Amino acid sequence: MNKDLTIGDPYKLLWKFCLPLFASVIFQQIYNITDSIVAGNFIGENALAAVGNSYEVTLIFLAFATGLNVGTSVVVARYFGAKEYSFLKTSIHTAYIFTGLVVFILMMFGILFCDTLLNMIHTPDIIFNDSKLYLDIYIYGLPFLFYYNISTGIFAALGDSKTPFFFLMISSISNIFMDIFFVAKLNMGVDGVAIATFICQGASCILSLIFLFNRIKNFNINEKTSVFSFNILKNILLISIPSTIQQSAISIGNIFIQSIINNYGASVIAGYSAAVKLNNLVTVSLVTVGNGITNYTSQNLGAKKFSRINEGYKSGLKILFTLVVPIITIYNLFSEQLISFFMKNPTTYAISTGVEFLHIVSPFYFLIAFKFLSDAILKGCGLMFPFMMATIVDLVLRVILAFILSPTLGTIGIWIAWPISWLSAVIITYYAYKHINYHQITL
Repeated sequence: MNKDLTIGDPYKLLWKFCLPLFASVIFQQIYNITDSIVAGNFIGENALAAVGNSYEVTLIFLAFATGLNVGTSVVVARYFGAKEYSFLKTSIHTAYIFTGLVVFILMMFGILFCDTLLNMIHTPDIIFNDSKLYLDIYIYGLPFLFYYNISTGIFAALGDSKTPFFFLMISSISNIFMDIFFVAKLNMGVDGVAIATFICQGASCILSLIFLFNRIKNFNINEKTSVFSFNILKNILLISIPSTIQQSAISIGNIFIQSIINNYGASVIAGYSAAVKLNNLVTVSLVTVGNGITNYTSQNLGAKKFSRINEGYKSGLKILFTLVVPIITIYNLFSEQLISFFMKNPTTYAISTGVEFLHIVSPFYFLIAFKFLSDAILKGCGLMFPFMMATIVDLVLRVILAFILSPTLGTIGIWIAWPISWLSAVIITYYAYKHINYHQITL
């Protein structure tokens, strides 16, 4: 069901809207976490290291998918809030057509430069072949990844966060059983993990496309609509490109971090791979809840209900902090058990590495929640420059600190870089949010 986010109590409205988004991203992360758990427990520590190593490269492709998701959802939400359904339909078609071009280019890039990317991050020889095998299969699944992300962005723009949640829940649960079937029953290796994810992502993508196009038919549009609009594409790209640059900066920064960590050996790589999956579960979850607030902001901007945007900020802060408190508690009290869950017969060094990361980084999740909330409002208003700059400063500072501190402090120096860089980003985005002039914003 489509939901008008321009009416009703903001706090209750955002809770109902964002909770399925939060649950959706939990299941989304189950894809990657399940891959790591199955690889670590049924294949071995080196397989876990290979999947974790490949994951940092896959984030580059995910950056483009996320950028298009954000750009499309902001534009569609603005037209939905303004009740301009003809432009809304054109926006959806335009986004899908352009996405096909982007997917083709990225698949060619991935096929041609997979080896180069793995060499750039100093992938150890012992896990190189498995890392490449995982990446090769992942690249062929890019159409599913992209079209699913675009579809979920459109559902959210229409105020519907429940439909994609049900698709993803079914797909994620299926992924668990298929991972185990391919690896434990068929005795496949890393390729079995990747194929299981490929199949399940494909299923969720196809379902979302079918349901979305049926949903579009229900809009009452009397005039003939254009299939493609360069002007609408420009509006999408004005949001998507900065968002992609921001996400790419994160991916590139993570690749530099991974290259430092890879110098410490397979056990440290495995421990970090487990811990960073848990960390990404939190950050991606908070970003996704933030995307719900972005769509809320964009709808209200389209309806010119500016006071509701600031009310949404206050409500969003309560929601994000409510989610963060139990996560920080669990990660600190049960860190060893959580890291151990990823591996069978792990080395002590691998466990201690993951625990060390969580104990240093997780207490500062409050900072990143604060940043993502400000990001959400800025994205909803189309103010991408401060949002992008904050993330770039965050990543550049993190990489520089990791290089400077690691020679003397070891891995602890790398982990300390996280909260310091987060604080710098919070200052930039909050300042930008406080100086928004809603009356000057146009689509």
